[in-house]
Amino acid sequence: MNGTIFNIQKFCTSDGPGIRTNVFLKGCPLRCAWCHNPESQNVRPELLYYADKCVSCLRCLPLCRTGAQTVKDRRHFLDREKCVTCFECVGTGCDALARVGKNMSVDEVMDEVIKDKAFYDASGGGMTLSGGEPLWQGEFAAELLGAAKRAGINNCVETCGFVKRGTLKDVLPLVDTFLFDIKLTDDETHRKYTGVPFGPILENLRFIDSMGADIVLRCPIIPGVNDNPEHFERVAEIADETRGVTGIDIEPYHPLGTSKCAGLGRSYAMKDTEFPTPEESDRWVEEMSGMCRKTVRKA
Repeated sequence: MNGTIFNIQKFCTSDGPGIRTNVFLKGCPLRCAWCHNPESQNVRPELLYYADKCVSCLRCLPLCRTGAQTVKDRRHFLDREKCVTCFECVGTGCDALARVGKNMSVDEVMDEVIKDKAFYDASGGGMTLSGGEPLWQGEFAAELLGAAKRAGINNCVETCGFVKRGTLKDVLPLVDTFLFDIKLTDDETHRKYTGVPFGPILENLRFIDSMGADIVLRCPIIPGVNDNPEHFERVAEIADETRGVTGIDIEPYHPLGTSKCAGLGRSYAMKDTEFPTPEESDRWVEEMSGMCRKTVRKA
């Protein structure tokens, strides 16, 4: 069984207990305006082009068979409408062009994950599937989780919750902790900023809770979007009424998606959003802590 991976990050400590290896799967049904991994949204491999890294060496031109790579006045241009993502231009010694997304088998991924098992065992860590939405590649994710479980490795899954109920049923016995995103708490605003309604997400949260899942809510806080008492109160209410929720992680907005969107030839919707200060994010944690019985922390 093969899937599309865009990163395997080792020695992570913020996405589940202990020392972990995070496996990032491509593909996501949401289109969050603030997405910090926009290269994860499309399930297919993509070409990144960073114009500010181009040194006009022009070594990519003769490799492009569709004429997508062009030059004018010694300046390089990429015509994405002509690009067929053959990736022949990647690897010419220039950092401006890069492939994001690699087809890997379960065994290939596990070969990387298993290398650090001694660290997982010593720290209570393991493997975390992230993305994108890792359950968007549901069958592959289930195979990965099963392989890790057979190897005695703790499993976490970071999910937006907008996934098929059947996929959740398949992975539930294999997941030790769900890191479950609560981005916005009403359908209209959720649809405006992510492209999908909130209702099915809340229903899936209630479903995994009814099945005895261990859950940590992960809440990105975006200035001017959901940094308000009404949202905080609703998150606190959801946490308190969900038995399996052990805590809430507040994730302050950061603009890391800006350069990645540029590399994909897209505009970044939140480019004018100010980066919150540490004092602001500390205040968010304090406010939400005063509204619910569950532990609230800054991720």
